[in-house]
Amino acid sequence: MKKLNGTIASAGMVGLAAVVMTATSALAADVKLPNQISWTAYGTTSSGYAQSIGIGQMLKKNYGTGLRVIPGKNDVSRMVPLRAGQSPLCACGIAAYFAQEGVFMFATKKWGPMRLYNTFNNIGDNGQQAVAAGDAGIKSIKDVKGKRVTWVKGAPALNFNMTAFLAFAGLTWDDVQKVVVPGWKQSAEAVINGQADLTWGSTVSSAYNKLAASPRGLYWVSLPHDDKAAWKRATAVAPHWAPAMVKVGVDLKSNESGKIPHEGMNYPYPIFVATAKASNDLTYGLTKAVMENYEQIKDAGPSMSGYQLSRQNLNWIFPYHPGAIAYYKEKGVWTDEAEKHNQMLLKRQDVLAAAWKKVAGKKLSGDAFKSAWMKERAAALEAAGMPVPFKN
Repeated sequence: MKKLNGTIASAGMVGLAAVVMTATSALAADVKLPNQISWTAYGTTSSGYAQSIGIGQMLKKNYGTGLRVIPGKNDVSRMVPLRAGQSPLCACGIAAYFAQEGVFMFATKKWGPMRLYNTFNNIGDNGQQAVAAGDAGIKSIKDVKGKRVTWVKGAPALNFNMTAFLAFAGLTWDDVQKVVVPGWKQSAEAVINGQADLTWGSTVSSAYNKLAASPRGLYWVSLPHDDKAAWKRATAVAPHWAPAMVKVGVDLKSNESGKIPHEGMNYPYPIFVATAKASNDLTYGLTKAVMENYEQIKDAGPSMSGYQLSRQNLNWIFPYHPGAIAYYKEKGVWTDEAEKHNQMLLKRQDVLAAAWKKVAGKKLSGDAFKSAWMKERAAALEAAGMPVPFKN
């Protein structure tokens, strides 16, 4: 435990030093990548892994840099190489945000909040949202009350997204019928088989082809972008949410407007985050290589449209790595607003690290430790005047 706490503290000091340092002139010059790099990703059957292979081919062709993709079977295993220093990069899902915040599976003595830094992301034309059975009588989000909604065991990313969806409607889990299922595949099957009415996932998930072709059909529940109060409720639960016009998905015409695109939500996948061990040259060079070679990678894997400079959200939930910032400054897109937001997120990481230090050495374990940490975390963030997602 002492070793882990020391690692966290050391990473914090290194990270802070990296953030405040001024980007050198070398950063704004040529791409400087090592002969070999690695990052962790979802398993070999995932779209994130396939996209990584496409990027790797471009890196080898243009810069002579080989890429090793380290597949992980779950959210924790994808973070282990980063914590151990075996790789400074991850092509992650939203669980990277859980790691930064030290919640869910990362709210244990073995983990705690991690200092992670954004580089670039794939923000595509698909959506992440709830899908309803076409015969469930749901035509707008106000119709969700009382319906049967899936809850997937051991899948906090799915469940807290659905919690945010319910909050958008002004509802909680007490207002619907919770249908507990063992996995995401089973959640889609539960809707197909008539055991549930709503489940959560990407609009491009292949399982939804079966739902669309079934007697029940499917219906995409729109999230009106002009309903500011609803978006405020949803983002209070899930700060990573952002309005998106959804253009790609299964049977998208089945939505409230009957048009494509329709008003929905999306967030990046993969999310390319780095630890403080990633050098400025690496993050600058990799960001530049991907952003400026989009034409070479756009058809190299599924859903690659988000790897463009114009798609990047520079005011999101992770602070950016100094190397990546140097590239965005070079392109003239790093604004004063982005800098202010970045500094706030760096301060948030400091607040979380200080709160963790107060509880990490306590002689508690299991649920008792998690309860103490979550209480200290909430108190520290509230004292700093910062949002407290995952409080409950």
